[in-house]
Amino acid sequence: MKNLKRTIAIVCGGDSSEYEVSLRSAQGLFSFFDKERYNVYIVIVKGLNWRVQLNDGTTAPIDRNDFSFKENGKLVMFDYAYITIHGTPGENGILQGYFELIHLPYSTSGVLVEAMTFDKFVLNQYLRGYGVSVADSLLIRKGYEQLVSDDEIEERIGMPCFVKPAADGSSFGVSKVKNKDQLAPAIRKAMMESDDVMVERYLEGTEITIGCYKTKQKSVLFPATEVVTRNEFFDYDAKYNGQVQEITPARISADIAERANKITSHIYDILHCNGIIRIDYIVSKEGKISMLEVNTTPGMTATSFIPQQVRAAGLDIKDVLTDIVENQFT
Repeated sequence: MKNLKRTIAIVCGGDSSEYEVSLRSAQGLFSFFDKERYNVYIVIVKGLNWRVQLNDGTTAPIDRNDFSFKENGKLVMFDYAYITIHGTPGENGILQGYFELIHLPYSTSGVLVEAMTFDKFVLNQYLRGYGVSVADSLLIRKGYEQLVSDDEIEERIGMPCFVKPAADGSSFGVSKVKNKDQLAPAIRKAMMESDDVMVERYLEGTEITIGCYKTKQKSVLFPATEVVTRNEFFDYDAKYNGQVQEITPARISADIAERANKITSHIYDILHCNGIIRIDYIVSKEGKISMLEVNTTPGMTATSFIPQQVRAAGLDIKDVLTDIVENQFT
């Protein structure tokens, strides 16, 4: 008997500022998946409006009771959800909790890990306990701004520093602050994206990012990408509007590459991650590697870091995605 194809939902959209970027990642993933092996649909989630793109170019509503839909009068049930939402609800554990409730396998880490990696401050404190080097930071909550003065921030964190939304999946609301007079407007800007704001020490050095995934059979670490931008930092314009140079493999020594890979693999295991993650680091002139962020739903357009790294590794993205899906069923 011929094996039936699994039906895959590429879940995109979401309720954050990176809605459009998520749609582009979904298109990238749709082009990468093995269509001979899988039936693939794109599902766009926005608020309570969940719709699937049908093969005839129209859309149909998703029944949120079981994540099913009807096509030509026939009920279609998904076997697997590939989440590519950048921000809420796909990067903070909310959507993962829903899929857990309906027992649908999905591509990312679990509820706790997603919630923790989404909150940069919480993640930094957690990984610091495992010996991972992270920048010093402090947290400011909306309504409690007066608890931390500008002078205290300058003394504790130093200048320049970064002010960023603590719980957000995007580059929106991030500022590089060079003197304490700029703190208040930077904090207000960050609070437009998140109720919690992280003020983080500036780390000077080379920025690199490394993708990784693991299955029951193997552990795969992609070649690092070096991120070079003329902007003040790797902001939204640098990330999505081409104001950046991305060099894969990164121009780093074999020793640094090996140590960064070990840290990446270690973090993957500490967090019990699932699917592809991408971790950003700063490498100082002295060779110290400090973690900046863990991305559990990295961008997947044709020019995004992960597809670049997959190509540099001599792998086929189609095979990588098949690895990740089938790992849930072995």
